[in-house]
Amino acid sequence: MQTVIGARVISFGATRAALVAAVMGACLAAPASSAAARPHLREATEINDGLFAVAIAREIKDYCPEITARYFRAFNYLSSLKRKARDMGYSTAEIDAYVENDEEKARMRARGEAYLAAKGVSYDDPQSFCTLGREEIEKSSRIGVLLRAK
Repeated sequence: MQTVIGARVISFGATRAALVAAVMGACLAAPASSAAARPHLREATEINDGLFAVAIAREIKDYCPEITARYFRAFNYLSSLKRKARDMGYSTAEIDAYVENDEEKARMRARGEAYLAAKGVSYDDPQSFCTLGREEIEKSSRIGVLLRAK
């Protein structure tokens, strides 16, 4: 069983390179003086939680044959996260470094695995992903709005 939540955080169905380029391409460089005043991007809760939601939605879509992604909505959501990070003063290089960092991917993967386990999801049971996906869709949660039942 191999989980790649962190590695897929921003790919969500499109080729990873294309989505990274599209989402990350809109960012403007932040002034150098603002770098010291900002926390590490992993501490930007809204950004980190948003990327987490996309990662979980991706896992649900990948493992549940009854659920698909809302790709346009996911792309727009990722774009909004990128704009938010830019508005917070993070540069393209900082954002790219964060989403490509192996340590950060491992942290996101561990967080995702803990979340899925807490929700009763097992990689050996694709229906458990479907159950979670339907629950998230029903609640219209941050994860659920990125998914659609087939």
